[in-house]
Amino acid sequence: MTDELNAPLGVEPETKPKRRWPLPPLMPLAAGLVGLIVLGLIGTILLVHNPLGGEPRALAAIAEPKPRQMEPVVQPPPAAAPAATPTEQPEGTTINVINGMSGAAQQVRIATPPPSQERATGLDPRLSERTPHGPLPRVAPDGRRPLEAYARAFRVPTSAQSNLPRIAILIGGLGISANGTSEAITKLPGAVSLAFAPYGNDLERAVMRARSIGHEVFLQVPMEPFDYPENDPGPQTLLTTLSAERNTERLFWAMGRFQGYVGIVNYMGAKFTATEQSLAPMLREANRRGLMMIDDGSSPRSLIGQLATGLQQPNLRGDIQIDRVPTPAELDAQLSRLEARAREKGFALGIGSALPVTIDRVANWARALEERGIILVPVTTGVARRPSSG
Repeated sequence: MTDELNAPLGVEPETKPKRRWPLPPLMPLAAGLVGLIVLGLIGTILLVHNPLGGEPRALAAIAEPKPRQMEPVVQPPPAAAPAATPTEQPEGTTINVINGMSGAAQQVRIATPPPSQERATGLDPRLSERTPHGPLPRVAPDGRRPLEAYARAFRVPTSAQSNLPRIAILIGGLGISANGTSEAITKLPGAVSLAFAPYGNDLERAVMRARSIGHEVFLQVPMEPFDYPENDPGPQTLLTTLSAERNTERLFWAMGRFQGYVGIVNYMGAKFTATEQSLAPMLREANRRGLMMIDDGSSPRSLIGQLATGLQQPNLRGDIQIDRVPTPAELDAQLSRLEARAREKGFALGIGSALPVTIDRVANWARALEERGIILVPVTTGVARRPSSG
């Protein structure tokens, strides 16, 4: 046996070869394992019947439902109820209501609806027609017009005063400011007529209140001024650039905002009222519906009086704008001018806005008007006194 000490130099010693273990066939084993898994899944699907297989499941306890108990129905007292008082429930219909969840039954009283608006405010349903724009005024089948039905009744106090000069005041711009509208309705005498713009909220309620106090009501329709759109009256303004059909639609929109008015007043509109092609169809429509026309007198070029007279439509033109300069001193001066015009012509129409200073000065001025030999009358009274305006 040769060891390292006895081995010749330069000759490698003999080494015993290492023993190697044979490697298993990995690929066939892996393929066989996958095949077994696939066969197992196929067998499970074929042999096990589970229609909800693969769907998420949860277990929940279902409580036994409690037996439904019907509550006793509350019966009304057999005795007849005494006369209604403010503290008693209003009359109405009693119905049984069953709760769908608990099954409980209970009697509920449905109050009778309040009186209709027509009955509460004196509106005549024959004088309006239902349209997509709301109720629009119309002439009744018997020929009665809104102008006559909704005009404020006026009687001369004594026969000796029948020939006294008369003044009518029309205050516009109501319905936009709630405070200004309320002040005008309550502070001004009932003989002062009020014109409501078609804007603002709760116009029907404000108009109903004004009419219940005794004010005669007009509708202000926004019309195009010369400097439009820099000076814009508001939405749905009647424009000279629109067709008659489009302007009629806008007129109907304004007309449908509330009921009970006797006529229409222009709101701005110096350009529109000076354009016959645009103005004439609107006057014809208003006349067909039994309404009068008021020209506020702000534009010397307005054709309202001329065209309305040709249609035999009642119309008036404002003589003086009393608050063109809204100061107390200037208002008092314009009211004095209005008195002088009434003494000269027998009737004069003043136009103003619902400004606080205007309302205060007109209310103070009206208190002593009869003492000065002049009668304050509603606007419609001036139609008989001055049939047309030139």
